[in-house]
Amino acid sequence: MNLKAILQEKFGFEQFRPGQEAVIRDVLDGQDTIAILPTGMGKSLCYQFPAALMDGTTLIISPLVALMEDQVAIMKKNGEKRVAALNSFLSYQEKQQVLRNLPAYKFIFISPEMLVQKKIMQAFKRIQLSLIVIDEAHCISQWGFDFRPDYLRIGEVFHEHERPPILALTATANQKVVEDIHHYLKLSNPIIHRQSVDRPNISYSFVKVDREDEKLEWLKNHVKRTVGPGIIYVASRKKADEIASLLQMLDISIASYHAGKEQEDRAFIQEQFINGELQWICSTNAFGMGIHKDNIRQVIHAHIPQTMAGYIQEVGRAGRDGEQSAATLLFTPEDEGRTRFIMQEDLPTETEIRHYNHLLAENASPTEAAQLAGISETSMRIIEYYRERMVVDAVIQQINALIQEKETQLQKIIRFVHTRVCIRKEILAFFDERQQALQAVCCSNCHSLDDTWLAKTAEDSGKQALNWRERLALLL
Repeated sequence: MNLKAILQEKFGFEQFRPGQEAVIRDVLDGQDTIAILPTGMGKSLCYQFPAALMDGTTLIISPLVALMEDQVAIMKKNGEKRVAALNSFLSYQEKQQVLRNLPAYKFIFISPEMLVQKKIMQAFKRIQLSLIVIDEAHCISQWGFDFRPDYLRIGEVFHEHERPPILALTATANQKVVEDIHHYLKLSNPIIHRQSVDRPNISYSFVKVDREDEKLEWLKNHVKRTVGPGIIYVASRKKADEIASLLQMLDISIASYHAGKEQEDRAFIQEQFINGELQWICSTNAFGMGIHKDNIRQVIHAHIPQTMAGYIQEVGRAGRDGEQSAATLLFTPEDEGRTRFIMQEDLPTETEIRHYNHLLAENASPTEAAQLAGISETSMRIIEYYRERMVVDAVIQQINALIQEKETQLQKIIRFVHTRVCIRKEILAFFDERQQALQAVCCSNCHSLDDTWLAKTAEDSGKQALNWRERLALLL
């Protein structure tokens, strides 16, 4: 089969990007496949191409509503109308209409939480699936154990001998994450394709300050004098709103973004950023996954991230166009404690677990038991996942093991931000890679960091974002 001819005819590309063709061949051969391809390397083609040659429906399991909606919009724009997303944006009537017409769709996007619902599972088992895709598959390992346990149930939905091949796609996965993907998706002898996570066009720098007010002052000065577009990642919703408001007072084109905002507001802010109407986003880690904006010049972390894998995912959103970009990690000594608190706040204690279990034994519903035991909805989902599989003492041991694992991950990134060796080298080592070549512009530890290109020109400084009155006047 001449895949390059099909690539040009159906998708309009002359060449595959590195790694794409090998992944597509294995999927077409019916192999379970794990593809680890850097951000911006065209992971979506790895399922759209084989789907075009296969009968039946391709099911894409995706972590975020915004990501689904973005993918659906792009596919429809490119001429594929047989695509739908089953998510909370749909009304009950719209959802039922999609479910009644499942065989008519070539591509269906869905979240793990919706997939594991009994009626949804039954509906998909009645149609011909050609391929099952897990987009952003690192979420199985990164979110499944303590935040979204339905990720760990995906492999239970489809029996191995009754399903089509599974393709797991991610930009970052070390050996442990690959093992989790393999185990929880119940893959059959998967073929693993791995491209380097190195992004030579991104330079890395660490900036340590003593106090929170110094951090804010650094952000004000830096964002005011340097180019965007850029993303500032912070640890909390409150901090995202505070920093965005602070920078707005300096006439910087910025908005905050986090899960506390309404879905419609988040979608509008994302659209403004992608279209260039906003130069900066100040966000929790709720923003960025699957965002198709190639010219992001800067990613700034104004806190210590929770994990190395999460950090690399977020900085990888810079420079998808291949142009020079910068990743800065700005922190204070107190950030370690703040990050530890955020990592562990949703994990229930032994007392809470036993109280919750006792209330269930007294015939309370899970929701009622969670409220009376004083645990969050996230904690309830975690406990319920493990209670289905083990006795309460084993659940407590599992949660304690999770707390220890989180501390291990935190200590890794603490060592990382205090390293004196090459930052790029440390990143590659985390993913079991070795640095192949020294970069002319590398990192603050290599003393090869030339960030003069970041400075705004007179033309950049003259560009002011229109306020809502000016934009309305132009429209009218």
